[in-house]
Amino acid sequence: MSVILCTAGYDHTIRFWEALSGICSRTIQHSDSQVNRLCISPDKRFIAAAGHHSVKLFDIKSTNPNPLMSFDGHTGNVTGVAFHCEGKWMVTSSEDGTVKVWETRSATIQRSYNHGSAANDVVIHPNQGEIISCDRGGSVRVWDLAENNCSHQLIPEEDVSVSSVTVASDGSLLCAANNAGNVFVWSLIQNYDHTQLVPLTQFSAHKEYITRILLSPDVKKLATCSADHTAKIWSVPVTDPDSADTPVMTNGNGAHATQVTNGDGESKPFPLEATLTGHQRWVWDCAFSADSAYLVTACSDHYARLWELGSQTVIRQYNGHHRGALLRRRAVRKGRFLGPAYTQVQTPIQVHRVQIPAQMPVQMPAQTQVQAHIPTDTNVGSYTEESDVPTDSSFWSESDFGARA
Repeated sequence: MSVILCTAGYDHTIRFWEALSGICSRTIQHSDSQVNRLCISPDKRFIAAAGHHSVKLFDIKSTNPNPLMSFDGHTGNVTGVAFHCEGKWMVTSSEDGTVKVWETRSATIQRSYNHGSAANDVVIHPNQGEIISCDRGGSVRVWDLAENNCSHQLIPEEDVSVSSVTVASDGSLLCAANNAGNVFVWSLIQNYDHTQLVPLTQFSAHKEYITRILLSPDVKKLATCSADHTAKIWSVPVTDPDSADTPVMTNGNGAHATQVTNGDGESKPFPLEATLTGHQRWVWDCAFSADSAYLVTACSDHYARLWELGSQTVIRQYNGHHRGALLRRRAVRKGRFLGPAYTQVQTPIQVHRVQIPAQMPVQMPAQTQVQAHIPTDTNVGSYTEESDVPTDSSFWSESDFGARA
């Protein structure tokens, strides 16, 4: 199995790279606009490119340079995109202030929710029955698809734009980051027909804007990307709420959720594991490997970097766009790499040719996926090339919104 990195950006192209060699194996023209975000479908057959007013869906395996379909309906830049776990529907966020749910077979809008302010990001809860979005007005909203309404509205910090949100793969945590460099964490507790949000902690992660926040697949790490030219890795505590020394539990499926505090009752930050330095400009996006051992970062200095988190070293650099780029990764058989975790990075600056260090062997975990996305300039992602990719897709039906996974 090999790993393919997919990048896109403000140069109006989507590029596919062999992760080990750094060779660009395919280029697709995205002539309508820049690419703001990328997302690979769960069956690894399609890649969605979010641009100005629309999302284009491309066939990954085909040599056809044209999109299979276009999801039109937004009136501003599309800032976020995510697929239902079986590809039945897709959700998008936009600067037009709306979050929309699309049926993937017909590219029609099935739901449209109004934020009242430009929406910056959107994710799907693992229960597939709720979507979570954030906006420039400073709010985080949880939308209940079965009830077709906003079930929760959170305002972490008054009048400070919330730039990014991430939800744990096991549905236990929700994290949000804002333009003041602060991180906010809630425990998600599932109570039959609704989700309860319990504040856990908040802390200052960066001195400048946080551009992306992402929980690792194993929910043991939290990554933040920033305008301060760094990405940081934070340890997510999982402890016994009955212990006097460790008064916090971050498992949303448990019966308790105790706030993370110090001895004075003040919010305590997650422990800082690493600060990834060497970026020359804003770091816009990141993506974890499936085993949470690697991270891809996308920076407006024209490079996407592959980090081995254990050693905190860069083991690959990718450069090829003459303007900003986004990355997505796909694993193919043979070797080890980043696993089935999607991420995105977005950057408003140009990204040039990727340089691959000579004689730099990379061992990658098999069957892995990663995506990263660089705002305004570059997006990054990956997928795994496999022989057993399904030949047909499952699509959305009205009943899919009636029950949660």
